[in-house]
Amino acid sequence: MLDAHHHLWTYDPGDYPWIPPDSALARDYLLPDLIENTDSAGVTGTVAVQARQTLQESDWLLEIADQSDRIQGVVGWVPLADADVGEHLERLSQHRKFKAVRHVVQDEPDDHFILGGDFNRGIAQLRDYELVYDILIFQKHLPPTIEFVDRHPEQPFVIDHIAKPVIQNGRVETEWRKGMAALAERENVIAVKISGMVTEVTDDAISEASLKSYFDESLEMFGAQRLCFGTDWPVCLLRIDSYAHWANSVRAYVAELSVSEQNAILHETCQQAYRL
Repeated sequence: MLDAHHHLWTYDPGDYPWIPPDSALARDYLLPDLIENTDSAGVTGTVAVQARQTLQESDWLLEIADQSDRIQGVVGWVPLADADVGEHLERLSQHRKFKAVRHVVQDEPDDHFILGGDFNRGIAQLRDYELVYDILIFQKHLPPTIEFVDRHPEQPFVIDHIAKPVIQNGRVETEWRKGMAALAERENVIAVKISGMVTEVTDDAISEASLKSYFDESLEMFGAQRLCFGTDWPVCLLRIDSYAHWANSVRAYVAELSVSEQNAILHETCQQAYRL
């Protein structure tokens, strides 16, 4: 199993204002924690993803990745809208584990931020360095995201957290399904992460059946060859009790699929998307 999406941090309230101070997230999560949790869950490799929009964090994640081959790839951050973004891409891409770039589009006040001119000029440079772009959005951002993906037909994209639908027990959002079906028609959307779902549940209790329905819908639209397992650890601990909890949930979701489909979702799609 490859975990396509997790975070690491040294906790500081000023650096992570989005973390509830009294939550399970308000502490350090570092390499020893990752090794312990992946060992317990039977996960053999991971992709570490940015949680702060700083170049310093990108460098820090690569330094940690150098300490262990448990981390096989890094999705970092660069100032995509800056004129000198190419210099940063040139430097970071020299590291063999720097695989992709992400910007926290979901937190931008402008719902059409993803269509901005400067931002898109930065995105257009990623192909020069064979870098993937991870798309982090809420379901409300799906319409502009479709236009964004179409602007860059040769750029490979990965959708984080199945585009963060508004998950209500017992239903699947029509707006989400429509937008994701459109993205599924775009061949440059090479992977969708089965991750980050538990924190989008709006009900007090989490229904496994409702989460499974979103997995089933994603599978129907994208096929196993474009789905990949990810935990969004430690953020997932806001709603579930452990790393292994989500790993076992996804194992249960894929249990009735063919061996080749299981292999795709549990490790091959991640490996191929990020060239691990």
